[in-house]
Amino acid sequence: MLTVVAFIVALGLLIAVHEYGHYRVAVACGVKVLRFSVGFGKTLYSWKPRKPRPGQDTEFVIGAFPWAAT
Repeated sequence: MLTVVAFIVALGLLIAVHEYGHYRVAVACGVKVLRFSVGFGKTLYSWKPRKPRPGQDTEFVIGAFPWAAT
């Protein structure tokens, strides 16, 4: 059972890091990103940076089902 939980946590972390790479490239190319979400469904936690960069007002969200990033 511990192996299954460890696999799910590792997979979730890999997906989050992968999708964050997409986010960074989009920002570097000048795309305005309104929301970066890891998971889907009900929002469990959300935040905005205290000092957003000019032109970027991204809301970061952790969803109830963290199996995919959007």
